[in-house]
Amino acid sequence: MDISWQHLLIVFFGSALAGSINTLAGNGSAITLTILTELLGLPGNLANGTNRVGIFTQSAAGSYAFFRGGKLDLLRSRWPILFTIIGAIGGVAVAVNVSNEAFRSVFRFLMILMLIVILVKPKRWLRESDLSKQTNPWIAVPLYLALGFYGGFIQMGMGVFFLAVMVLYARYSLVDANAVKVFVVGAYTFLVILIFQWQGLIDWKVGLLMAVGQTIGGFFTAHYAATYPQANVWAHRLLVAVVLLAIVKLFDLHLLLF
Repeated sequence: MDISWQHLLIVFFGSALAGSINTLAGNGSAITLTILTELLGLPGNLANGTNRVGIFTQSAAGSYAFFRGGKLDLLRSRWPILFTIIGAIGGVAVAVNVSNEAFRSVFRFLMILMLIVILVKPKRWLRESDLSKQTNPWIAVPLYLALGFYGGFIQMGMGVFFLAVMVLYARYSLVDANAVKVFVVGAYTFLVILIFQWQGLIDWKVGLLMAVGQTIGGFFTAHYAATYPQANVWAHRLLVAVVLLAIVKLFDLHLLLF
């Protein structure tokens, strides 16, 4: 695929922004998938597979930055990581064979629900991690499996839903939850890439180009979040902004405004 230099700039800076958003909030795939389908003209399933390359590299870089900053405890978070990865394997098995367009139509209403959850009692999102209370495995395991299935299937918005479960149910701080999210997304995305590649659904030239931008955005954002004292506050603000913008785009409200 021949890409003009103007498109190269859009791909790079758009990917860097997506990597930053994915690391601290989620739903950055709304940017990268739009670039892949609307700007570069890739078919849906090929765009879905190609998008995973940058997600993996940004997650690996972000995980390293969080771990170095003392925000990623793999042993403490082993169960969310394990069951989310298992769910993701099932999700990607469906994704390579089934169109996700119908599911996308439901996604916009999930975003409205998520906005309500984020805005009601916002202090819940700003507390520090409290892991003294054990989660109920009969609730936690299905939640993590469902999160993984969704992430393996479509990815878009998975970070937002994962944060909601980890902060409001598992009682992680927003930054600690982001650290786990980045690691678990990177782990299952590696498996997802293998499956998509096996199906011939990755454009590596485009995917690697986007990966450069996403990795830069993901690493520096994770480094900032791990070291800045007010990172929880800014992560919450970004999360609200991301969900609001997603709702505007999904319901075409920008067309009414302009």
